[in-house]
Order: sequence, then C-alpha cells, then structure tokens
Amino acid sequence: MYPPVSVLFGKWRQEAPAVRSSQGDKEPVYRDCVKQCVRTNCTGARLRGFESAQPQYMALTGWTCRDDCRYQCMWTTVGLYQAEGYRVPQFHGKWPFARFLCFEEPASALASLLNGLACLLMLLRYRSTVPRQSPMYHTINAFSLVSLNAWFWSTVFHTRDTYLTEKMDYFCATAVILYSIYLCCVRTLGLRRPGVSSMVGVLLILAFTSHVSYLTFVSFDYGYNMAANTTIGMVNLLWWLCWCWHNRRTLPYWWKCGLVVVLLHGLALLELLDFPPLLWILDAHAVWHLSTIPVHFLFYSFLIDDSLYLLNTEKMGVKVE
Repeated sequence: MYPPVSVLFGKWRQEAPAVRSSQGDKEPVYRDCVKQCVRTNCTGARLRGFESAQPQYMALTGWTCRDDCRYQCMWTTVGLYQAEGYRVPQFHGKWPFARFLCFEEPASALASLLNGLACLLMLLRYRSTVPRQSPMYHTINAFSLVSLNAWFWSTVFHTRDTYLTEKMDYFCATAVILYSIYLCCVRTLGLRRPGVSSMVGVLLILAFTSHVSYLTFVSFDYGYNMAANTTIGMVNLLWWLCWCWHNRRTLPYWWKCGLVVVLLHGLALLELLDFPPLLWILDAHAVWHLSTIPVHFLFYSFLIDDSLYLLNTEKMGVKVE
C-alpha cells in the first residue's frame, strides 16, 4: 500500500552510475578538464596532498581525487553553458547539485531521512497504541521495518551515489512495494484464508528474487525496472481502492486508506516536472520526497484505527471484512 518514495516515478529518472552519459559529460570541455585535473592533481605528491587535506567525512564516504575533479569540472562546464545562454545540462544522468559536506543531493538526502524518521515515529506510536494481540500487528511491524530499511538506503544513495548504494536503493524500494501487496493480501484475504496469503507471500518472494537476480546478473535494465515497479504499484493501488470501496459503508476510517494511495500516486507526478535544481539543491525529486512526509501520519492513523477495529471484532466474534 505504501511504497517508499523512490519507487515508482522516482525510479524513472536517470539516477545512474558514472558509466551512463548525458549531454554535460559528453562535452569536450568537460572531458578535457577532467583529464587535465586528474593528470595534474591525482598522482604523486599532489595526490598525497589531496588525501591528507581531505576531510575525514569525505574519505569515509568514498570521495576520491577523480571524483573531486569531475565535480569541479562539472561546474566549469555549467558556467560556460550559462554564459552562452544555454539550458543547464545533466551530467552522468543527473542534474548538477551543490555538494554539502559529503552529501551529493542534500535536499533529497534530508527528505529521505525525514521520511524515515516520520515512519519510525509513527511505528513507535502504533506499537504503543495497538496491543500485540491485534491480528495485523506483526504484519504491520514487519512492513514498517522493511520501509525503514528502504528509507535508510534512500538516504545513503542520495548522500553518495555508487554502484552498491544505487542497487540497494532500487532493490529495497521494490521490496517495499511487494511487501505492501502482501500487507494488502493479508488484510483483505489472509485473515479469513491464511493459506491464500501464505501462497501469495511465497510468490512475492520468488518474484523479488527473480527481479534482483535479473538486474544483478543479467542486465541492470532501467526500462524493465520501471515497468516492473509501475505494474506492481498499480496492482497495489487498485487492490486497496477496491477494498476501500467495498468497506466504505461499514468502516468510518476507510477514506484514510483511499486518500493515502491516491496521494502517493498523485504526488509521484511531481517527478515529471524534472527541472534543474533551484539554488542547485532542490529538484523535482526532492520536492516529491518532501511532499510524502505528511502521508506517513495519515497512513499510520489508518493502520491504528484498522488494527483496533480488528482486535475488537475478534473479541466479539464478528466476521472481519
């Protein structure tokens, strides 16, 4: 029901490792600048001087002399584009961002962290409000932990884009979408037919394993990843909306669920704006991340209401809808 925000449209943008090219890094002035910088500053005594002067937090996050050359040459190229009145280009599949300390994309990293904190805060509230005997208690706790893990890797990825952090961000985001389908299945079918939700769980694990294996060992195909995440996201959306419609007359809090899934997919359209970062910090992806923070509170409000409802109906022996 609740994918972390680097899942649907967020995975459509070209957040790619350096092997992918864009207009900016194809420019001869950029390439010549990087070559000259590396030749001059990244060997011998100059390299040792760079490493000794480099802040510890930069070294710990993997920033190298070559990376620093690329960063400086990127801004040199951007300056030339602006001086000639041309639109700011992307570099290696990404807009140019002003680095803050070790953070490559400061606004997106901060927004991911805030989403994770909101998720953690509401999970703690859920645990303090809902008794463990509630039928959905353990499933919701597991879902929250999967979501927290995804927000952690989203924060790490926007802090430092590497081969590993990109893969972990993508894979953990997909895990949340698949687990959200499992959450939906347990709530709508599994409470009355546990065998059904168990079978669906096994199928989702197999789907996740196949997805990760293909992207890792065959081809990291961004088009395939986009199509897969979009498809399972739409299944998730329609399944929850059907459940909301079916229970609109019996569950007074149904609208919270419906509003959450509509907001999440609607806010994802912000990603389509795709503009150069304002003040070189705030781009469409960061705006999207920031816009989803309040959704956590509404989402967990629904989960709390529903979990307490299920607990009460179980005590009274009423059939669960």
